Amino acid sequence: MADSKASPAVNSGHQTFKEAVCIDAKRVYDSCSDKDCLEDLRVYFNDEDQTIINNSVAVKSRGAELFNVFIDVEPIQFNRGFYAVDITFCFHVVLEAYETPCGKAHVVCGVASFNKKVILYGSEGNVKIFSSEFVNNADDEQDNSATNLPKAVVEAVDPITLAAKLIECECPTEGCQLPKAFTNKLTGSVGLVVPIKTAHVTLGLFSIVKIERNVQMLIPAYDFCIPDKECTSSTGDPCELFKSLKFPTNEFYPPRFCDLDDTSPAGNCNCGDRR
Repeated sequence: MADSKASPAVNSGHQTFKEAVCIDAKRVYDSCSDKDCLEDLRVYFNDEDQTIINNSVAVKSRGAELFNVFIDVEPIQFNRGFYAVDITFCFHVVLEAYETPCGKAHVVCGVASFNKKVILYGSEGNVKIFSSEFVNNADDEQDNSATNLPKAVVEAVDPITLAAKLIECECPTEGCQLPKAFTNKLTGSVGLVVPIKTAHVTLGLFSIVKIERNVQMLIPAYDFCIPDKECTSSTGDPCELFKSLKFPTNEFYPPRFCDLDDTSPAGNCNCGDRR
């Protein structure tokens, strides 16, 4: 498949700075990265899976998925320009539950959550913004008014499961009521079975939190981007399309660890040396 590229148009024979243009873009005012070890997060199940957990003697983790993040941004009093970002991570956890030490594993699915708060700088500004949305052959719709207050963005990957265990409940109580945002990941009834045992997992999570604000920025412009490649059309022959694909050499000959390290000089990584 042909690569899609674009290059500045060259009218005078060489690429030179033509003008300064103003664009509206999101600027990152502050950001931070975290490597969190989330210890002993309780996993909540539907009634059927909770019954299995109550009768189990051990659990083993199969994996976890980050399925939602709730973010709330509030300005910090007496510290102008700084904002508290309250973040709730929601995880879908898959466990194997064993009713006997060497018995058959039952696969159960549950949800867990983790809350954290970070403080970032987002500058100041409280401008009201009004804009319209074009409607063909009708009056343009007026968008709801907005502000230029900063927006928090959270980037994260699926967590690494580090451990899983069962804990006996000292004083079993009635089933808990979970928020709807959590129970949407669970099928069947929730909260009717009294938890005699609870499952807890430890997860490793990598995340980046950013504070963004819409700003007008002046940038240098060289020219309009005009593609310098023609589109390659499919002939409709699947064999011809297959022949155009690059042979997947790495699938047959996986790269060495040192080949993945850009800092190692090519051909001088001493991989597999034997003395």
